[in-house]
Amino acid sequence: MANLKQRWNLKNNWQVVVIILVFALTGSTAAMLSKPILNWLGISKDTHHLALYIPLYIVIIFPIYQILLVSIGFIFGQFDFFWRIEKKMLQMLKLGFIVDFLEKKKGTK
Repeated sequence: MANLKQRWNLKNNWQVVVIILVFALTGSTAAMLSKPILNWLGISKDTHHLALYIPLYIVIIFPIYQILLVSIGFIFGQFDFFWRIEKKMLQMLKLGFIVDFLEKKKGTK
């Protein structure tokens, strides 16, 4: 726990537990939500070759996961932590313009 607290700049063990719980809930929820969305779009293992289905699944689940991560983090009182992670992720993917737009809209940087 000490390593995670130091790495994530957290104050106590409870924050570590909550953050791990948020990651777990987000992953499970994103996986559950992506299948109905794929079905709604008419994408299934029956209609598409596995080599196409898997990348489509990833493309659908990724934005769902990102939105859920910040949302569930907010519900558990850890919005700032997860927003920092989200900003880093978007900048790594060269999508920093999204962060710039959202922070400009919010009025902070």
